[in-house]
Amino acid sequence: MEYYMDALRSYADFSGRNRRKAFWMFYLINFLIALALSVVDEVLGIALIGTIYSLALLIPQLSAGARRLHDTGRSGWWQLLWLVPIIGWIVIIIFLAQDSHEGENDFGQNPKEGFVAAE
Repeated sequence: MEYYMDALRSYADFSGRNRRKAFWMFYLINFLIALALSVVDEVLGIALIGTIYSLALLIPQLSAGARRLHDTGRSGWWQLLWLVPIIGWIVIIIFLAQDSHEGENDFGQNPKEGFVAAE
């Protein structure tokens, strides 16, 4: 839940870098909440709550994606690949799943530096 709240705190911050774990945990929690809200919408017979939630989290999703792409050394504009069916989706998912670039890049310091891997 910490990763989800961190993404919401940096609501419209499109600068900097985001670790792979933080990005995917945010998307996992977001997916679970959206799934629960869609069940509520289905029970109530309306499609309002899930739609409002999705619109409210559009900017945080885009900013988290841009920061994740920055971590791989790419511009956040690569997210436009989501508009290209199938092939674009595959390419952007591969980009988002790649490991961070070592050291500093054009978008800032590597967020992994200073962290010790748990064994």
